[in-house]
Amino acid sequence: MKLANLSAVVTGAASGLGLACARQLAARGVSVVIADLSEDGMAVAGALGPQNRFVRADVRDTAQMTEVLDAAERLAPLRALIHCAGSGGAVRLVEKEGEPGSLDKFESTVRVNLIGTFNSLRLAAARMAKNEPVDGERGVCVLTASVAAYEGQIGQIAYSASKAGVVGMTIVAARDLAQRQIRVCTIAPGIFDTPLLAGLPEKVRAALGASVPHPARLGLPDEFAMTALHILENPMLNGETIRLDGAIRMTPR
Repeated sequence: MKLANLSAVVTGAASGLGLACARQLAARGVSVVIADLSEDGMAVAGALGPQNRFVRADVRDTAQMTEVLDAAERLAPLRALIHCAGSGGAVRLVEKEGEPGSLDKFESTVRVNLIGTFNSLRLAAARMAKNEPVDGERGVCVLTASVAAYEGQIGQIAYSASKAGVVGMTIVAARDLAQRQIRVCTIAPGIFDTPLLAGLPEKVRAALGASVPHPARLGLPDEFAMTALHILENPMLNGETIRLDGAIRMTPR
């Protein structure tokens, strides 16, 4: 897909991986709509230029995501979704006090990471399906999973289950949307230098980076964005989950 004369929705783009994607898209002349719960998205959109917008939205909320997509289509035909919004949080099966793990925390994580992904994907795909094909494509959707989908650590049972669900839906979504000339791929990042890790002590950050075989450092959000844009531009990438992790395989702890 040529990155010209189109709009893109990037969820979770007020910071981290989504922000890097929004910046690289805007630099290529794409009109970007930032969907995020953080009001920081307003300043981000302003810094990216007048052709970009911010819409405060919860990816689980159909009405709010509909506003996001409406805003995108007012700018240009919607042909790209990069879905980065998500949440973490530790959940154990048995807590230290011997009580069962929190069902509410598990359900909340799954609703944001998995239900939110499905909601964003279905709504965006329905809009893209109405586009006129360009070079045999109507749109591309890039989802975000995690290496935790494969090797979740202790305490990540909710996060791992939700991200494994995203991996599982990828090939099915690609097959489902193939008849509508819409591609779907997922990126499964390893340990990346995002705001989630920014508050950790430098020794801890250095140890995390050193655990990556090569390059032995934290991943950069721009490297995630490079991969996302490559997926958009490469028409043969479809139905694939790409590990972006420097060959790391997570240990139990």
